Amino acid sequence: MERKYKQRGYMDSGGGGSERTERPPAKRPETFGPKTPKLPGKREVVRCAACGTVLPAGIDFTAKCPHCNAELHSCKQCSYFDAASRFECTQPVSARIPRKDARNHCNFYMPRTTIERETSSSKPLDARQAFENLFRK
Repeated sequence: MERKYKQRGYMDSGGGGSERTERPPAKRPETFGPKTPKLPGKREVVRCAACGTVLPAGIDFTAKCPHCNAELHSCKQCSYFDAASRFECTQPVSARIPRKDARNHCNFYMPRTTIERETSSSKPLDARQAFENLFRK
């Protein structure tokens, strides 16, 4: 039978050409696939609703903020506070609390915690220093 195409590999019968040895397939490295991004770490913090200061870990929420003296056991500091819901609370409260920044005795109170990324806190001293840091070799 005469071959239709003259290229090697098409309908080789094994005769007239060099013998090819089968090699095992190459192993893929363990790092095959997309790289895992290097994300900064996370931490859970509680901030004051009035001034934004990070509150210490074991603070008593019946006290006041150490920076601005705002009440910590208030609706603004609660994780259930929502201005769009009935009585501005997502929990089934029976009566509206008129002052959201005043201390109250709500049984549903839970301090609002946020998850923040741990990034470097090395800030330049001024705008000129930040500009010079951009073009430093």
